[in-house]
Amino acid sequence: MLRLSEIQKEILRIKNEKDVCILAHSYQTHDILEIADFTGDSYQLSVQAANTSQQTVIMCGVRFMAETVKILSPDKTVYLAHQAAGCPMAELLNRQALMEVKKQYPDYTVVCYINTAAELKTVCDVCVTSSSAVDIVRKIENKNILFIPDSNLGDFVAKQVPEKNIKTISGGCPIHFAVTADEVREARRQYPEGLVLVHPECVPEVVELADFIGSTSAIMEFAKKSDKREFIIGTEMSIAQHLQYQCPNKRFHCLSKKLLCPDMKLTTLIDVLNCLNGEGGEEIKLDAEVITAARGCIDKMLELG
Repeated sequence: MLRLSEIQKEILRIKNEKDVCILAHSYQTHDILEIADFTGDSYQLSVQAANTSQQTVIMCGVRFMAETVKILSPDKTVYLAHQAAGCPMAELLNRQALMEVKKQYPDYTVVCYINTAAELKTVCDVCVTSSSAVDIVRKIENKNILFIPDSNLGDFVAKQVPEKNIKTISGGCPIHFAVTADEVREARRQYPEGLVLVHPECVPEVVELADFIGSTSAIMEFAKKSDKREFIIGTEMSIAQHLQYQCPNKRFHCLSKKLLCPDMKLTTLIDVLNCLNGEGGEEIKLDAEVITAARGCIDKMLELG
């Protein structure tokens, strides 16, 4: 039986031998983060992949993240470590469905969350991340905004930018959507000294009760820099674990046991090893037309951001 450390050592050996860049989203397990070249949010990882010299990239995350890497690095070979790792929010709308919605709002600028499939990005005007959404929407000249696909993030942005007329469609991340305001109140009762840090993908009732609202990276940065010593983490539960490793002198509690993403947890060290050996994973292939069209809304994000 192979020990975990032996699998990690073999992954690092092959990775270096084949000159492969491994990306791991922050929601991956700690053993995968330890063998990654870069860790962080999806867009951060895509930019880092584009700036590396390696021509082969493995994404330990979900499909839309690997697609974003391919969009920003079309000449590189990009693999998704586990071929079944998807994202319900990213799959909420397809291109045809969005085109029907756009007919209802012909004079609206379509803003898509980065958590969307490449095909959907081809018919959107501007892309945003959870950390840049408020600033970018504020800078868009058009007053009318159609924000897709996360209605919770859209609601958060609308409250921060009341001068805009923001329409959303019903939907979002089912994991963050499941957390309730009662769970926040119960967590505060159990940990009265803990600050509540939540992701804006949570429902408005939860966001309103938080001490801090931000992206995954922003939550981690806030907790690490804060002089407080106890925190209640309202995003995927792996973040509480990673923070505990990084800040052993602080205490971190998961806001809800529902905050477990099954798609993120599909990827294992063995999947990464098999992908490196050409025995697993899936190469991400996108038509040149899709890459060019999808890149347009990302470029607009960079222009406004």
